[in-house]
Amino acid sequence: MSSSALDFDLMSPLPAIDLSEKHARAFVVVRYLGRPVGAAWLPAADIRDGGESLRETLAEAGGRALRLARLEDRIGWRPVSPLDRPASPATVGVCTRDRPEDLRRCLEALRRMPDDGQEVLVVDSASSSDEVERVAKSVPGVRYLREERPGLDRARNRVLREARRPIVAFTDDDAAPEPLWLRALARNFEDRLVLAATGLVLPLDLATDAQEWRERLSSFARGFERKIFEAARMSPAAAGHVGAGVSMALRKDAADRVGPFDEALDAGTRTRSGGDTEMFARILAAGYRIVYDPEAVSRHRHAPGWDEARATFFGYGVGAYAAWTRLLLFEHETTVLGHAAAWFFKHQLPALVRSLLRVPGSAPADLLWAELRGCAAGPFAYFRARAENGR
Repeated sequence: MSSSALDFDLMSPLPAIDLSEKHARAFVVVRYLGRPVGAAWLPAADIRDGGESLRETLAEAGGRALRLARLEDRIGWRPVSPLDRPASPATVGVCTRDRPEDLRRCLEALRRMPDDGQEVLVVDSASSSDEVERVAKSVPGVRYLREERPGLDRARNRVLREARRPIVAFTDDDAAPEPLWLRALARNFEDRLVLAATGLVLPLDLATDAQEWRERLSSFARGFERKIFEAARMSPAAAGHVGAGVSMALRKDAADRVGPFDEALDAGTRTRSGGDTEMFARILAAGYRIVYDPEAVSRHRHAPGWDEARATFFGYGVGAYAAWTRLLLFEHETTVLGHAAAWFFKHQLPALVRSLLRVPGSAPADLLWAELRGCAAGPFAYFRARAENGR
């Protein structure tokens, strides 16, 4: 039984939704005047019944973020620039490899953004055919570059070197940013201490069980309130809480200030992920700020297959421990040990026990085992990836 992904704006009439019988529930994003303020998993029957009871349920899901949005609307004050104003000039970097259809959808989404003078740069991370190149070159205004060695962090570093704007936003090829995504990210750099910004990432669709469990267990979303992160209030080892590389922006000179992305980390290498989190950790450790802005909305296509989901969770485990290995041994961030212990004893182990006891609603055990196996492999994968990069 699959789910459906829906959006409702509380300031608009609730539309009639004809959910298919195959949908047992829906993941509903709640908006207020277009601004996302909450989300909830709701039974399909509640959606079909609609009416005031649904509106009340959605308002409850909005919670504090909804109350804050209403207050700001009432008094006419916002902590950041409104999104109806042009943003500072920015480059959008799309790193891609062998996913031409995903890339096409991503570039089509970027074309729906207002023209604020941005440039779009596609870096092909050693694709095995010329399909990605043909897709990129078919879209007006897109600049195409190719890296001969695979590696997401290698491609990100190429974007930073080649960008012609002072702000550089990154999106993965399997994501589809909403039209105001870039403006929402870029406005946060008015604060000179901000070196990075991240945004809200929601699922593009939830047609399969694998996609639903991916969203439930390891969502890219970090809430519906704007947050400012700095090392004085959080350990750099907890940098995974600030957002995800699928929706992030950096100042172009970030590599000069804190060093480039570590090319032994993330997709295309043995470590599979973790490059974004490790960069966020170094930014915080250097005394800069990172802003999470939930009005920078992007949609991510979660892989639909169960084997793909299992591989994803394995990869997240590898990447997390690979990044922590670097932080511990080369950045001397000893708080990594405490965070690793807390993650295992407070989250991973209890989740696995509930699953093995078949507690209703518990996560599938094979996904949890995959993540744990990845954690165990992470440090070894990092050292092998470093060696392959000649370090």
